[in-house]
Amino acid sequence: MIDFVGKRHWFFLGSAIAVVVAIFALGAFGLRPGIDFSGGTAMTLRFEPQVEQNQLRQALTSYGSPDAVVQKSGDDFLLRLRLLSVEEREDLLTTLETELAAEVTVLDYNTVSPSIATETARQAGLALIFASIAMLLYIAWSFRKMPSPLKWGTCAIVALVHNIVIVAGLFALLGRINGVEVDALFITGLLTIVGYTINNTVVVFDRVRENRAKGISPDLAITVNCSLVETLVRTVNTSLTTLCVIVALLLFGGSTIYYFILVLFVGLLVGTYSSMFIAGPLLVTWEKKEWGLMFSRIRAARQTN
Repeated sequence: MIDFVGKRHWFFLGSAIAVVVAIFALGAFGLRPGIDFSGGTAMTLRFEPQVEQNQLRQALTSYGSPDAVVQKSGDDFLLRLRLLSVEEREDLLTTLETELAAEVTVLDYNTVSPSIATETARQAGLALIFASIAMLLYIAWSFRKMPSPLKWGTCAIVALVHNIVIVAGLFALLGRINGVEVDALFITGLLTIVGYTINNTVVVFDRVRENRAKGISPDLAITVNCSLVETLVRTVNTSLTTLCVIVALLLFGGSTIYYFILVLFVGLLVGTYSSMFIAGPLLVTWEKKEWGLMFSRIRAARQTN
């Protein structure tokens, strides 16, 4: 039997490195807010014949929007500008067609006022906080007959926060490198990750509860490890089938939902990892009060290498 729990300090070390990098990216670069959170006009345009990105930037400068954000996604361009009226939008499209000598097709158009954007950002933050608290209480109640049920819920939430921080850190890096912005679909993706991660974690914890009732071993580490091995195939199969759909959407879903699907893709991978190798092993470390031992093992492993 594979000893996942016995190698938990390696899993913790890998997660700690990823979280530190993500927090650094968030602190240094931050997330680039899309129009859902900052207000403005966003459009997805397609040109026939195709034009170059620098040509489009020059045309926008000629129109009077040199600070417009331009992103290329396949054959399409994603534009983010100041808030435009309907007349200004039509004037912009006419200017682009004239300057670039190409026919413009508007694939997507969205306008959000600054006041609505501020309210959307507030509501999004509250949604994430409420979801996390509700799941903590739910897991604590579901495992109320186990010793220290709040520990079970807290470990699940730690794994959940681990996932959100890593995904957010990745998008902070993408925002710095490629100008990727976050919008309401990004929050939707995070909430989907929340549900998926908790679902996987509850499956593992439920198996731990069953195995403790069977009296497999008085040692929680052995019980958790057996539970991880028993649920491994189920977790991998579920993740792979979901991953097939997500990869298909990444390849053929189009530019308007590309980054939403990317959130799901990264969140699925990280969520599967944390529900198996972070939540359960963290519970063992907490129950055994091995925090100091865990750090000493990590230091010893680094010195050996």
